Amino acid sequence: MKKLLVFLALLMSCTFAQAQKVEIDFTCEGIDDGPIGNHMPRGPIDPPTVYLEDYILTFATNHPEYVLYIKDEYETVVYSTVITSATTEVVLPSTLSGNYEIDLVMDGWCFWGWIEL
Repeated sequence: MKKLLVFLALLMSCTFAQAQKVEIDFTCEGIDDGPIGNHMPRGPIDPPTVYLEDYILTFATNHPEYVLYIKDEYETVVYSTVITSATTEVVLPSTLSGNYEIDLVMDGWCFWGWIEL
């Protein structure tokens, strides 16, 4: 009986360890697509707070609108969508598996990081 309880406790801890939220670490870059002579804003803005749990991205409640891009190792966009300011969760396709670059683009800024699905 004692072995059974230890086994069940171990099994439950493994299950909970797999389903934890991980905060995505973003790097900020300015996008300069204007004519020559126009400069980027003077300083970057704070990166968004986004968590990944399984295939669900969770956004902080107060955020601007973003365009989300998921790119594979060849920089090919494998998924994209618009994240409105009212969106708090986005479910990524379960067909994705592996390491991906995640880009959030808004108003001349790109926040990028890495996720593992």
